[in-house]
Amino acid sequence: MVEDVIRLEKVGKAYNLGLPNETEVLRDIDMNVARGEFVAIMGPSGSGKSTLLNIIGLLDRPTAGRLFINGADTSALDEAAITRLRGHVIGFVFQYHHLITAFTARENVMMPMLVNEGFPNAAMEQRANELLDRVGLRKVAHHLASNMSGGQQQRVAVARALAMNPDLVLADEPTGNLDTTSADGVFDLLRQVNRRTGTSLVMVTHNMELARRCDRIVEVVDGRIAG
Repeated sequence: MVEDVIRLEKVGKAYNLGLPNETEVLRDIDMNVARGEFVAIMGPSGSGKSTLLNIIGLLDRPTAGRLFINGADTSALDEAAITRLRGHVIGFVFQYHHLITAFTARENVMMPMLVNEGFPNAAMEQRANELLDRVGLRKVAHHLASNMSGGQQQRVAVARALAMNPDLVLADEPTGNLDTTSADGVFDLLRQVNRRTGTSLVMVTHNMELARRCDRIVEVVDGRIAG
């Protein structure tokens, strides 16, 4: 049996619990992502896709059900344990790259390692250089993020997401702000990472053409998995 990196059992999310304006965003979500799988999440705006991704990424907690990561139930973990788990197991790529524009490409890639270690060292620099080489940006390692194109910035963001060698990368509309050529390049890079390293990927996207190139599409409608 293939091991699941993540598994959700009857997960729900509601806001303003017990109040007249209580809003249920997710309902009875059963979902798994196998190790090495590339999954696209699709659905209309307001369907709950981003909330689902935030729960998988331990940025938010469900109000019902359970989330397992690498077989471990996360429901009983305190905030410190959640932060440690998120930092070591999950990498993030957002629609807006969220790079520190005053930092170089290499410094941005080093940030997760700096957060973990507390101070820079030669091993971090070497790891950052290797990742930039993997995404085709070794020659611009010393360039400021503010001086890079949108496609280059998103490639730096992908390299940063891989800094801690995560089991899972979550990508929220990673090509949404890019032109067609740059979008194809970033998607191909994510697919390459997935196939070469066995890293699982979950990508929220509105781009059906890219979604069809993933291993599986999960459709979310009105807070439920529709297909």
